[in-house]
Amino acid sequence: MFDRYLTNVSTLKLDVGRCVGCRMCEKVCPQHVWEIRDKKAVIADLDACMECSACAMNCAEGAISVRRGVGCAAAIITSVLGVEKDTCC
Repeated sequence: MFDRYLTNVSTLKLDVGRCVGCRMCEKVCPQHVWEIRDKKAVIADLDACMECSACAMNCAEGAISVRRGVGCAAAIITSVLGVEKDTCC
């Protein structure tokens, strides 16, 4: 089992249409967030993501995006704006 940082705040996104199943995301992720299913990457454990951006930096197809280390800050801001509940605190 891997550490959980915060729930429902990761900015990690995958454009499945751009994924070619190269497995780089799965190989470089220190938290084992990724799995390959049916020859495509899937986010298997979003809450384990620590937003290091290793997956995005190593995705040659540009299928992965993540705003490095902003999950908690984004959750607080959207909470203050009344957009979403703050899940950081």
